[in-house]
Amino acid sequence: MSEATTARPGRADLQIHTAHGDGMGDAAAIFAQIESMGTLNVVAVTDHDDIEGALLAREVHARGSYSFDFVPGIEVTTRQGHLLGLWVDEPLRSFRSLEETVAAIHEQGGLAVLPHPFSMLTRSIGRRRLERTLAIDDASVHPDGIELANPTMFGWDTHRARRLNEKRYGLAITGGSDAHFTELVGSAYTTFAGRTSEELRLAILERTTDGVLERKVPLREIGVRRLLHQQVRGLSVTPRKVLGPPLRRAVRRVRG
Repeated sequence: MSEATTARPGRADLQIHTAHGDGMGDAAAIFAQIESMGTLNVVAVTDHDDIEGALLAREVHARGSYSFDFVPGIEVTTRQGHLLGLWVDEPLRSFRSLEETVAAIHEQGGLAVLPHPFSMLTRSIGRRRLERTLAIDDASVHPDGIELANPTMFGWDTHRARRLNEKRYGLAITGGSDAHFTELVGSAYTTFAGRTSEELRLAILERTTDGVLERKVPLREIGVRRLLHQQVRGLSVTPRKVLGPPLRRAVRRVRG
């Protein structure tokens, strides 16, 4: 391991949203922000229920000379709540069960992480469902990680989930900014031994990662108008991407 690697743990923001979905910055702007920060080693784009944002971001990353690695991902809506699929580059169908979705992520060679677990603020996997899933004697349906650092979570959610993970679950701990604005990127992150996406993946599999909440960005720094604009985008873009494919399939079936 290099001297740089041992100086401090690597840092990875594993939940970033772009303007291809309900985020407010495109990949180029987000990557420019990350490059100027100089603190992140790996980033993942995880737009809601659409892999295309991550694929576009991967192309932008490949054309640039960035100092950080890139991981394609998606935040997919299961029937029980949201789930991050990391290291995936094929579409994942929404509204399947948690177990079916985890298995589909693993079939692509990806890793499945529960974002903002047990949260009442957003659609999240609950404790009982997670424990039911982990009790199934089939590792292919078990999530790999649990996000325990996210600036949008209430403290009690984080503490409860961390305590249960230590006592019962043993999942890899991750952190992600859940950033929909470029200012929020890196506000929470995953620490790991190494600097590269390959080292990060290995650390998640070995359950040696941790999550860090770096800061909370004051709402005044973003501005009420921009917040409202983002909420409108979320109410228009995300439902269309979630409901569009099943509606189109239903129409095709009707038309025969």
